[in-house]
Amino acid sequence: MAKNVKADVQAAQKDLDFEKNDYQIVLDTSLGPITLDLDPQVAPGHVKNMLGLAKIGFYDGVIFHRVIKGFMIQGGCPDGIGTGGPGYTIPAEFNATPHEAGVVSMARTSDPNSAGSQFFICLGRHTHLDRQYTAFGRTADAESLAVVRQIGDVPTGGNDQPRTPVTINSARVVAKAK
Repeated sequence: MAKNVKADVQAAQKDLDFEKNDYQIVLDTSLGPITLDLDPQVAPGHVKNMLGLAKIGFYDGVIFHRVIKGFMIQGGCPDGIGTGGPGYTIPAEFNATPHEAGVVSMARTSDPNSAGSQFFICLGRHTHLDRQYTAFGRTADAESLAVVRQIGDVPTGGNDQPRTPVTINSARVVAKAK
């Protein structure tokens, strides 16, 4: 089990200000950059969580461990196999955001309040996920969605894991004044 990084994440979140700034996370992946626009209006806890994790370098070097063509790409597991997390969980913030191509949402177990660090980005419209998983952002531009789709097309083996790892080299937080 991964070390509990909750205190580090909380310290990294102290300077976040949703009133003054809009936030993005730029994932520098081995297949190109993915910029995510985050939506604290619908899921402030999830946005704060991912921003805090990114600020402490939690996602740096982590792979997209699960890729299902036409469905989604999933990353954020420090163990690289889909069972790890940050050592804590956050409560669900289900909302009306439709799960469509480019939407980023939090992965979880069958327990709605079990999200931690693993996230997925949709490759298409998947209504069965709506109000069942916490959507909290989307790809910021066509170039980012193209990289997501490129990752979604990589050959996979057992457990939907890419045969050649697709790595998040770094996750960088960008704050833009409103």
